[in-house]
Amino acid sequence: MPAATFTIGLISDTHGLMRPQALAALQGVDAILHAGDIGGTAILTALGEIAPVTAVRGNNDMGDWAWKIPETVTVSFGNVAVHMLHDLSQLDLDPTTTGVRVIVSGHSHRPLNRWDARVLYINPGSAGPRRFTLPIAVAKLRLEADAIAEEMIELSI
Repeated sequence: MPAATFTIGLISDTHGLMRPQALAALQGVDAILHAGDIGGTAILTALGEIAPVTAVRGNNDMGDWAWKIPETVTVSFGNVAVHMLHDLSQLDLDPTTTGVRVIVSGHSHRPLNRWDARVLYINPGSAGPRRFTLPIAVAKLRLEADAIAEEMIELSI
C-alpha cells in the first residue's frame, strides 16, 4: 500500500487581515498551520472553510479567544512530525532528538526556508499587512512517507 501524501498550507502573521490571494493559494490543501499573530477568530474561520486548521498564539494575539490557543504544538502527518511556534528564537526542543522533521514559525514576517541536517525550518512570511518591503507570502509542504518538499508562494497584491 503506498504511503499517504499530505499537502499542508502554512500561513502566519495575518494580524486580522485575510487576503483573498492567501485563501486562493491555500485551496486544495489537506490541513492548514497558522504560526501566530492571527488577529481574531474570523481568520481561523475563513481558513477552516478550506481545511482543518491548527494554530499557535502569537505575541499580538490577546483576549479570551487567544488564550485558548497554545503557544506551541506538534502535529504528525504520516511519518513526519511538525512542530510549530510563533517566534523561532523561543524554540525549546532539539528536533533531532525528538524526531521532529519540520519547524514552522512566524513572527519575523520574513520568509525562511532552511535545512539543517534533516530538519526543515520554515517561516511562510506574513500574509497580513505589509511590513517594510518584505513580501506577502504563504507556503506549502508536501509530505510523503519520509520525504518533505516545500514551496514558498509570494502573493500578488
